[in-house]
Amino acid sequence: MNSVCMTTYNGEAYLKEQVASILCQLAPEDELLISDDGSTDHTNDILRSFQENDARIVLLQGPKRGVIANVNFVLAQARGKYLFLADQDDIWLPDRVKKMCRAFDEHPCVDVVLADLAIIDEKGSIIEPSYFALRQVKIGKWQTVRKNSFIGAGMAITARLRDEAVPFPKHIPMHDMWLGMLANQNVYLLKEPLTYYRRHATNVSEIATTSSTMQKLSWRCQLLWAYVWRKSRKK
Repeated sequence: MNSVCMTTYNGEAYLKEQVASILCQLAPEDELLISDDGSTDHTNDILRSFQENDARIVLLQGPKRGVIANVNFVLAQARGKYLFLADQDDIWLPDRVKKMCRAFDEHPCVDVVLADLAIIDEKGSIIEPSYFALRQVKIGKWQTVRKNSFIGAGMAITARLRDEAVPFPKHIPMHDMWLGMLANQNVYLLKEPLTYYRRHATNVSEIATTSSTMQKLSWRCQLLWAYVWRKSRKK
């Protein structure tokens, strides 16, 4: 069983295309959990129309404390062996689930599969063919502290990593960075774009942060402290 964990907030513009691209890849026993964080547009109407025709969809009401808390919430509900993170405005390419599951099965020590993404604009035109090339993606605990390469829209994780990661510590910079930090070297880079990663005026995250140097330093100190504290509790 696989779980797709999606968070939504006022995502009506691109939501139908994304949900449809996911459902066509799921097996009958899989689940698509969608946690809405208090949308005021037609997001919930769209989701209910999908749920009426597909029992694999589980609709949840998020904690309304922002995207990190909402991801924490939806991951905690998932029952699958492999958990796929999903944004509300992307498009999953054919066989994405199959190829990422195969990577897990062929590399049993891996806790994260990170697949490449092609970046598209509002109209669906490709503006960057490879996120990996754009960001010069590298893995490793210290690499993540220096320059984060993890992006939730391209990630799937094991249930065992979820159990270690959740609940998320307070003040982490972003959930994908935290998951990558905990996975350390147990990551498989699938160097094939399997997602159209959409960038538009209302994205909730940035590809490269525009925050100040002091803010970045503060985030990394908080990330390291959270990592040390979590690992010490496991001993």
